[in-house]
Amino acid sequence: MTGKRFFMPAAAAFGLLAAPVPALATQAHAAPEGIVAHQIAHVVFVASMAILIYWLRKRRLVKQAGWKYIQYAALFFILWNLDAFFAHLLDEQLAWIRVEKIGFWQQRITAAQGPDILAPVYYLIKMDHLLCVPAILFLYLGLHRLLKTLPPENAERLSK
Repeated sequence: MTGKRFFMPAAAAFGLLAAPVPALATQAHAAPEGIVAHQIAHVVFVASMAILIYWLRKRRLVKQAGWKYIQYAALFFILWNLDAFFAHLLDEQLAWIRVEKIGFWQQRITAAQGPDILAPVYYLIKMDHLLCVPAILFLYLGLHRLLKTLPPENAERLSK
């Protein structure tokens, strides 16, 4: 009986994985609504992280290591969102940047409008992982440190 209990779900999972269909996880919007909504989300995220930093400092929670790391995470999330906001502004809204695929692993970035310095600036701001990864790391470190400060019975329950 246990063989059937395992086989049927495994066969169903294999069937789903072997014959994928488009997930349609993202919804495309006609211009300009999609990018405007996305840019508004960046602004709201920046505002929420700024409010978080304000309240952490006002309540003097940043004296504890866990909250200090979370404050750093919020700061890096602010920088990441500002970076992404300006990247979207340059390439999708203002169309000042042109990105052409010239090979399998190669793209050419040129300034369609404005000064030529925009191309290397755009290249640098597209490396947003240099801001997002530290933000996530600081968030993890802060939550991990806060978990250590909980009473043992609560920490054990939350870590499962």
